[in-house]
Amino acid sequence: MNQQPDNHQEEPKEPGPISRRDFIIRTGAAGALIAGSTALGFRLWQRNHFVPGFEARKGKGLADYKFGASKVLPSLAIAHGTEHEKVVRAAVETLGGMSRFINKGDVVMIKPNVAFDRPPALAATTHPDALRAVAKLVMEAGAAKVLIADNPINSPSGCFLKSGLLEVANELNIKLLYPETNSFSPLQMDGEILRNWTFFSEPFKHATKVIGLAPCKDHNLCHASMTMKNWYGLLGGRRNQFHQHIHSIVSDFALMMKPTLVILDGMNVLMKNGPTGGRLSDVKQMGTVVAGTDMVSVDAYGYTHLLERNLDELTYIHKAHERGLGNMNWKELFYKEVTA
Repeated sequence: MNQQPDNHQEEPKEPGPISRRDFIIRTGAAGALIAGSTALGFRLWQRNHFVPGFEARKGKGLADYKFGASKVLPSLAIAHGTEHEKVVRAAVETLGGMSRFINKGDVVMIKPNVAFDRPPALAATTHPDALRAVAKLVMEAGAAKVLIADNPINSPSGCFLKSGLLEVANELNIKLLYPETNSFSPLQMDGEILRNWTFFSEPFKHATKVIGLAPCKDHNLCHASMTMKNWYGLLGGRRNQFHQHIHSIVSDFALMMKPTLVILDGMNVLMKNGPTGGRLSDVKQMGTVVAGTDMVSVDAYGYTHLLERNLDELTYIHKAHERGLGNMNWKELFYKEVTA
């Protein structure tokens, strides 16, 4: 015989008094939960957490490596072609040649973008052919020494190896400076966000000239990573905090760094899924290298003509322009376009 389900439900009992021991245990658990939540909340908030860059220890500002403007030579050069080294050389020669910027005996720091352990074909890092071309030009101009340095997000040794830049450094006897604990010191400046922050200072103890050499690529936070964003790789500490104010910090780099020359490599452009990339289908051959003394102008060209986007959406370019740190209206400059 099938049994019928018992639909009778027991009446709920009234809660009885708890013992002193249970009361202490429950109170302690609640207190621990509150304390833990408070500690977590404090850790997530903290004073100035969302406006980073403020530290107790004061630092020093960087030297001005910028080269004086010329009345007879262009300040922006755009070169097109198919061979990497030839296009880089054409861009620099259009500006008057590397000897315009580098003197005999100079110690030249070349700052590539080596943030990730990606092979050259993915266009997420500075291409080895671009570094080779620039380093050769610097040596031909009479530089006493060439340095390269970056503070990658992934393992520095792995990034320099996989990007192909270590091979170029060994080939040309370039001094490669890896970020060590004692390589950093406080930097001080009056930026919109960046005030006092740990900085990869070791290369600048030796350099007399500085060249920024950056790939042109998409970036998921600030839309594009080019010559201005390239200097982000010199920051130390918990620099991911700056993501909260990414456009302000990138515009601050135009105040922080006054390079001798910047070169934007647009031979192969990472059009989407930046900054890390990962698919060859994201890379587009553009066959262009842009060189100049105003990185705001260089990046403005790169954003519109290499990434093929509307400059109105690139907030950090507008910020830098409005602060008088460069001219986003690159056509107002003395520029020249050539084919290698």
